[in-house]
Amino acid sequence: MNSPASTPESGPDGYVRTHVADGIGRIEFHHPKSNSLPGHLLRELAATVTAVSETPGGRVLVLPSGCSGPCCAGAYFDELTAISDTAQGQQFFSGFAGVILAMIRAPQFVISRVHGKAACGAVGLIAASDFSMAVDKASAKLSELAVGIGPFVVGPVIEKKIGLAGFSQMAVDADWRDAAWCERHGLYARVYPDVAALDGGVDALAATLAASNPDAMAQLKRVFWAGTEQWDALLAERAAMSGTLVLSDFTRQAIGAFKAR
Repeated sequence: MNSPASTPESGPDGYVRTHVADGIGRIEFHHPKSNSLPGHLLRELAATVTAVSETPGGRVLVLPSGCSGPCCAGAYFDELTAISDTAQGQQFFSGFAGVILAMIRAPQFVISRVHGKAACGAVGLIAASDFSMAVDKASAKLSELAVGIGPFVVGPVIEKKIGLAGFSQMAVDADWRDAAWCERHGLYARVYPDVAALDGGVDALAATLAASNPDAMAQLKRVFWAGTEQWDALLAERAAMSGTLVLSDFTRQAIGAFKAR
């Protein structure tokens, strides 16, 4: 089954594009501000992952971000500073929860393609994939504490992927970890010297998985993510924590200072 992607021009609101062919479902997202993720893109991305996972022709999912530059800068700061109450704050951070849950509950393996730096919520999306492949310049960091909040929503999936020690190191010391560190700790499964090699590796693995037994992969997927059955409630609770903290004077000043750099 082939499902040609729509190809809208990249506007100020960004896009999510899909293409399903030869058993591979590709879901590409992009935002002109460093591939950041405003609420509407998070909701669209979660819905698209779910929809493509239910497409009969998609036996493996590939999740890249569009264009060059950073892979993903995480939350969209303009939207963060516009949050005016706790309900709105929880709703925004729940967007990341929605994407994480869609990825780990899809019956197919999800491969993340990391072509550049990844920060904050992006690290959570990478951790929510079943296999991540990156270039050697794809450093990663959790800088939430530096702007007055914390990696609460993405924390459970990062901890499950790289362990408590690795997660706490990233959360406490909000500095960049290079791709070698990410590979050693299991955030990245494979690291390549450039984007061309990365794309070759992604395509080869996706083709191999598309020819594999879908029932076996689905059962393996359930094994990988056992223990996450109650994450709807857990991530909602974590989103409320972030949604409250983002309203504090400390956080607003910290985000303002960060944007002014």
